[in-house]
Amino acid sequence: MKEKIEQIRQQALAAIEDAAGIDKLNDVKVAFLGKKGQLSSLLKGMKDVAPEDRPKVGQMVNEARAGIEAKMEEKRTAIQKKLREEKMKKEVIDVTLPGKKVAVGHRHPNQIALDDLERVFIGMGYEVVEGPEVEYDHYNFELLNIPANHPAKDEQDTFYITKDILLRTQTSPVQARIMETGRMPIRVIAPGRVFRSDEVDATHSPSFHQVEGLVVDKGITFADLKGTLQQWAEEFFGPDTKVKFRPHHFPFTEPSAEVDVSCFKCGGKGCRMCKESGWIEILGCGMVHPKVLSDCGIDPEVYSGFAFGIGLERVTLLKYEIDDMRLLYENDARFLKQF
Repeated sequence: MKEKIEQIRQQALAAIEDAAGIDKLNDVKVAFLGKKGQLSSLLKGMKDVAPEDRPKVGQMVNEARAGIEAKMEEKRTAIQKKLREEKMKKEVIDVTLPGKKVAVGHRHPNQIALDDLERVFIGMGYEVVEGPEVEYDHYNFELLNIPANHPAKDEQDTFYITKDILLRTQTSPVQARIMETGRMPIRVIAPGRVFRSDEVDATHSPSFHQVEGLVVDKGITFADLKGTLQQWAEEFFGPDTKVKFRPHHFPFTEPSAEVDVSCFKCGGKGCRMCKESGWIEILGCGMVHPKVLSDCGIDPEVYSGFAFGIGLERVTLLKYEIDDMRLLYENDARFLKQF
């Protein structure tokens, strides 16, 4: 029996040594140590061994099993190490190569200008409000003193969805909605996208952005409007900026004015940007028309107010000296990454 056990042990060790992979090693384990393996079969023949010799035989079988398992684990570790070394050779990483740069986005120049503009007015106590882009004709025109067949509608030709529903031509409807609530005083700016039936060129687009401001309270005068816009111009364009008001006409304000700012490029001396005039037209404004106040439920005998409208793209083009509005919408990263 001793010779048979030693013979099985030697065969197992030789088979383990010849095993070229983990699968072959598992086959050796099943052949010698499995339930139907040679050592297990040998133990089943213990009934033929004299009772006094069975402990010795059992001990020899266990010693043979332990030797085979130890050799098998040693071989398994060697095979796994070899496989790992081969894999590392195939998957070698050159740590001297430069890393991949992750492109990080940033704010659009329009958004940068809007953030700067909002910061100025929030600092003066204004609230930023928004409204629907799809608007009723009632809010977009009628409450702003632009009734049906009014000539001003030709200047603001827009996209109609139905006879009474359209894409807003300005953010003034937001002001009308705020005035309708009756909460006083009112100090708001309303930024947002607006739509007009314009041809696309360097200074026009069928979709652009406006920021309109509204103040309604007791005792508001044109002097408050002038001081507000002067403060904004100085903070937005620079502390040396001056403003100039020229009489104009808007249906929803009376009196009305166009506002120019001194050219921040040449300091008012005259250059290409200001067309040698020293001034740049920047926005429209005026005192809220009494009829607009009345139509929105505000007593014009008690309250007065002023309003102004700033074209966001216009001030963005001026602030960053961009000569073509289309560049803002073409999403060319070579252009946008400059800001």
